[in-house]
Amino acid sequence: MREFSAQQLQAHLEQSEQQPLLLDVRQPWEYEVCKIENSILIPMSQIPHELDKLDPERETVVICHHGIRSRSVGRYLEHEGFSNIINLSGGVAQWAKTVDDQMATY
Repeated sequence: MREFSAQQLQAHLEQSEQQPLLLDVRQPWEYEVCKIENSILIPMSQIPHELDKLDPERETVVICHHGIRSRSVGRYLEHEGFSNIINLSGGVAQWAKTVDDQMATY
């Protein structure tokens, strides 16, 4: 699993020919407050039940509030055979500070 800062992820998204899956693993109420554009929500507790909806070969960026839950989910996905995982270090909190200053915070 790779760890990207918010700025590294922004640059990566701008340069990628194929958009990675932006997988937000927070709770629905958190996702309603703020989210990274084009992300999908699957709460952390639902990941084991939703694995069949995810492509283990697709580059997947795992996102949470500060990067802790997403790191755990990334490790779980790797254990389940996913080969191209990126954890957003610092999560949406860091994204709001360094990439999108219009993003709501909590």
